[in-house]
Amino acid sequence: MTAEELLEIYAEGERNFPKAQLNGADLKGADLRGTNLQGATLSGANLTGADLTGANLTKAYLQSANLTGASLTSANLSKANLTSSNLTNANLDKANLSGANLSVTNLSGASLFQADLNRANLINANLTGANLSQADLTATILSGVKFLEANLNGCKLRAVNLPGSNLSGIKFIDVDLSVANLTGANLQKASLQGSNLEMANLQGANLMGADLSRASLKRADLTGAIIYGWNIENADFTGATMPDGELNQPETSDGELNQPETSEKISQKVISMTRKIIRTEKAPAPVGPYNQAIAATGTMLFVAGQIAIDIRLNDIVYTDDVAKQTEQVMANLEAILTEAGATWLDVVKTTVFLKDMNDFAAVNAVYAKYFDAETAPARACVEVSRLPKDVLVEIDCIAVI
Repeated sequence: MTAEELLEIYAEGERNFPKAQLNGADLKGADLRGTNLQGATLSGANLTGADLTGANLTKAYLQSANLTGASLTSANLSKANLTSSNLTNANLDKANLSGANLSVTNLSGASLFQADLNRANLINANLTGANLSQADLTATILSGVKFLEANLNGCKLRAVNLPGSNLSGIKFIDVDLSVANLTGANLQKASLQGSNLEMANLQGANLMGADLSRASLKRADLTGAIIYGWNIENADFTGATMPDGELNQPETSDGELNQPETSEKISQKVISMTRKIIRTEKAPAPVGPYNQAIAATGTMLFVAGQIAIDIRLNDIVYTDDVAKQTEQVMANLEAILTEAGATWLDVVKTTVFLKDMNDFAAVNAVYAKYFDAETAPARACVEVSRLPKDVLVEIDCIAVI
């Protein structure tokens, strides 16, 4: 299909062009609003100034495409390949870029307000001057990214891996950096006011002149961090390992510090159980005597088994396709984990129930997209005689948050 043919058919009202072959197509300034280009090949295409608002570009191939100034507001680019593409000054507000490959992509000046970049690959991407306010970059790969003058206020950077990164002077105001790896990072004069750095790894980080006022550093590791001139007014260091290696203890009623407890004393303590019910409308509602998930003792999350129910249809989908059923199951699990403030990185155990063990390879291929081999959780997989609503697969999980 040529660009001219596509535009002619589009003008007649057609919007569905899945897997279209448009390598090098000239679509400069084209009106492609609401177009379905799922799985389309647009490598090297010229989409400068094109209007792709609300377009479906899931798994589209856009390597080296020129999208300068393009409008991609609310577009679905989940798992799309945008390697080496040019998105300078593009509008990607509220776009879905989860799992997308944006390595070596130029996003300078782009607007990504509330965009979903969960698990995206941004290796060596250029985000100079980009607006990432309130964007979700949970577990995103950010090595070599240029953040100069980028607006990251209020964004989610949970569980990102940025060891040794130069982030001096960066503005991380009200940012979620919980469980982030910032080992040896240069955060000199960085603005981290009100940010969540709970359980973050800041070993050997340079925090000279950094502003950590109102920040939460509960259970963070600051061993060997350089802290001269930092501002920690109203910061919370409960349970944090301080730069000198000592565990920070809360103050007692008389103003003295508690003495650190030995592992023997801790093991002898009786910990009272707390219990929180997790509910979200983004996953199927329970249809029996159970909840979607339970957060126990504030750290462990037990997620009920999920099957391939699409909440938009309130019914089972892909009744004869085990791979697609697995994708829906994983989406449902992810929705519940997100509601509980967890990610796939927090999952420690899963159980996979199969109607037919011959389907294991197909299920495992989908499952593997969500976990790295080195950090994957423990897993059990069993064949059962029957599953609810006669689905082909069901998966549950346990996470620690």
